[in-house]
Amino acid sequence: MQQDKHPDYHPVVFRDRAAGYAFLTRSTATSEQTIEWDDGETYPVVEVEISSESHPFYTGRARTVDTEGRVARFERRYGGAGAD
Repeated sequence: MQQDKHPDYHPVVFRDRAAGYAFLTRSTATSEQTIEWDDGETYPVVEVEISSESHPFYTGRARTVDTEGRVARFERRYGGAGAD
């Protein structure tokens, strides 16, 4: 493997601004801000707008589609399933 070809891959804390949630992972992202983590080590922190904690799809707060109402409206408009 060639040396100095790959970016620095190091531990980074990602913090969700909306939910106040933070998690430690490894990444090539860099930041001037640092945070002291639970293990006593200091890591760079990257602020993100949305994570799995605040995104509606992952939290279960997503809007549900009224599929039953759509079927009933279609049948009223174009006739029932048994109509010939």
